Amino acid sequence: MTSMALTGGHAATVPASTTNHLPHHHITQQQQQLQQRGTVGGHVHGLQPTQNAAKKAQLYNQQQQQQQQLQQHQLAVTTTSNSSQRETNSKRPDTTVSISTMYTQAEDDVSDDKASTCGTVLIFLSVVLVILTLPFSLFVCFKVGIFFILPCIDSYARVDLRTRTYDVPPQEVLTKDSVTVSVDAVVYYRVSNATVSIANVENAHHSTRLLAQTTLRNTMGTRHLHEILSERVSISGTMQLQLDEATDAWGIKVERVEIKDVRLPVQLQRAMAAEAEAAREARAKVIAAEGEQKASRALREASEVIGDSPAALQLRYLQTLSAISAEKNSTIVFPLPIDLITYFLKTNDAQTQKNAKAAAAAMAQQEKHEQQEEQRKQQEQQKRQQQKQTKSATVLYSDVKQPTKTQEASITVATLSEHQQSTAM
Repeated sequence: MTSMALTGGHAATVPASTTNHLPHHHITQQQQQLQQRGTVGGHVHGLQPTQNAAKKAQLYNQQQQQQQQLQQHQLAVTTTSNSSQRETNSKRPDTTVSISTMYTQAEDDVSDDKASTCGTVLIFLSVVLVILTLPFSLFVCFKVGIFFILPCIDSYARVDLRTRTYDVPPQEVLTKDSVTVSVDAVVYYRVSNATVSIANVENAHHSTRLLAQTTLRNTMGTRHLHEILSERVSISGTMQLQLDEATDAWGIKVERVEIKDVRLPVQLQRAMAAEAEAAREARAKVIAAEGEQKASRALREASEVIGDSPAALQLRYLQTLSAISAEKNSTIVFPLPIDLITYFLKTNDAQTQKNAKAAAAAMAQQEKHEQQEEQRKQQEQQKRQQQKQTKSATVLYSDVKQPTKTQEASITVATLSEHQQSTAM
């Protein structure tokens, strides 16, 4: 076992084997001396610079005497238990009495006393300097208020209260769905309490920047990839609240946090691009099919309307021609409307039928005329034959008997009447 004692604020180690060979009253005296040593050392450290120097010297002498007594006692104990100490040292090399440590403690106490004395003198000189230069130092205060600073004793620090910007370097983060991404951000913060930012933390700005990096990694590690890509605003708000709460004890106010960029691996980018392209193509096909369906319905309705009113078809035709003529093309081909072709075909058929009827009527009239001509020729032939017969009969009768003038006249009248009858037929 090892017993510890406080000597002037430091710990001294006493081996367990040594305490076993000492009488009970020796152990008690040693403990009392160590306690007195620690108490005296504590009082020395707690002295104010304004105490009497003689009292300090007396306390210092008492400390030296106590140290010498302890050293002599330890040397005596070491000589009486040499054999047991060797065995203990071989087994437990870390439990030996450290005399050099005690000397070092005494030296520290002396140096502390010297430092306290020098500090007292320096404070006194600084106060005297301030008193002597007080009328002139007031003219150096250009800002509002008086700042009382002791030269060589007090120090001051200038704190910028403006908002600062910190670009968080890219952080490699493994998301909740096991995807490695590189995320960087920007943090806007300012010092809200200058005294706290100097007194509570060594470097408030450096600490805030390190905390921003770790907060970014921790926040991104608890989110899925699709959340990081689509919910940047909510993630930024969460980071801002966490940073502001953590840096409040440092006098820092985090005003805003923004995620700048999220970089994905090249293979993942290609896969996501292919997936997005396939989704876009599918949506485009669906939209095209819906458009064709709507267009076919509109065409069907338009065809029904146009079929009900031919004037609408003619109007649409004229609109199409006007749209074609508005284009600046060198050659314009006007299509022939089917209804016009049908009209011409109908007109041609009617004319053909009319012509056929006229031709048939003409042929019938010509045939009739030919028949009349044949009849007339036949009548003329008959008339000629009758005339020939009449002449032959007249010649024969004249040969037989010369007719009188009255008979000749009657014969002539009869001949004329026959001729008129044949003509009328």
